[in-house]
Parts: sequence; structure tokens; C-alpha cells
Amino acid sequence: MKGHRVNTLFSSASTWAIASHNKGKIKEIGALLAPFGLTTQGADSLGLPVPEETERTFIGNAELKANAGAQASGLVALADDSGLEVTALDGAPGIYSARWAGQPRDFNAAMHRIRTELEARGARDYSARFVCALALAHPSGEIRAYEGEVRGGLIFPPRGGRGFGYDPIFIPVGHTQTFAEMEPAAKHAISHRTHAFQLLVADVFGA
Repeated sequence: MKGHRVNTLFSSASTWAIASHNKGKIKEIGALLAPFGLTTQGADSLGLPVPEETERTFIGNAELKANAGAQASGLVALADDSGLEVTALDGAPGIYSARWAGQPRDFNAAMHRIRTELEARGARDYSARFVCALALAHPSGEIRAYEGEVRGGLIFPPRGGRGFGYDPIFIPVGHTQTFAEMEPAAKHAISHRTHAFQLLVADVFGA
């Protein structure tokens, strides 16, 4: 850790770029940043490129995207790389979670693929976890990274109309609703993205 100098570098910026084209992620991250008085702009509004995700870890891909966003926009850029790891599928889809949904994104197809592969393996263990890596990059080249998780299990068929991605099949430990059935505030209170964000806030804002 390089300490206070780096924190001030990030916290003194009034506008952060959200280096994502996923509207659900941009909305969630914007809501988490709102209490800190920051203005946020998504990748679409800034015309940011979509870099190829060539790393093999969530943190690696988050850092790659954040750095590309910071260099292209000249702003502090926050990037998220997150996904679902299913125990019985040896951690798949993992960093390929979005790619399982294809182009254009079809997470109904991706959720069906998970169910099909679990059934093909005769899996009885439906445990899974959501992982979120956040990377914060400054145009100067400074980068910070944080990782959070939430554990739970899968349920089929999908339930709920809120959230996005794999939320309709994931029930966090200690709950009976899927992420897609929960009120947004209830999901935010326990989500993998929130856990990673809490680390970021403590580091950058000292809160």
C-alpha cells in the first residue's frame, strides 16, 4: 500500500468513469458512489472502448478495464469484473460468466446452460458464489484493486424480475429469495459488489 498519497489522488476527483457497458452494473455502482458526492459517467456516454479481457482472474480483468478507461477518458476509472462460480462445475462459468450469455447477451440461455451441465454431471451440490473484483485506476497509472464475494446456492427454474445476469437463480446463504426477488436495498446490503465496495471505501475515503 502506498497510503495517503494514492488515496488523495482518487478521492479528490469529482467525476469517476464507470468502465462498463453493462447498464445494471453502472446503475448499482452509481448508487453505491452517490453518498460520496461523486459524478459518474458510464462507458457508453464517454465513448470508451471495450478492451479484450485477456487476464485469467477477476482482479486482472478489472485492472485491465479500469486502466483502459482511465487512459481513454482522462478520468479516474472504476471497473468491475464479476461472475458466478459454481462448485460442481469446477468454478465455471467464472471469469467467462458474461461470455456464457453470448452476443447479444442472453442470460436466460446462460442459466439454462448451467442447469443442463449440472444435470449432465448428475450434480447434487448446487452451491455457488458470486465474486466481484473492483479496480480503480488513475490516468497517472496508479491502480487499486478489491475483491468481495457472497456464497449461496442455485435454484431452478429462475425466479424474480429484479437484478440482472444470473441473479434469478442465486439464493444467498441465510435467505430464501433469489437476488432477483430481493428489493434492491436488500441485495445491496449483502452482495459481492457491496463487499468489494466496502473495501474500496475504507481505502479511498477512510469511511
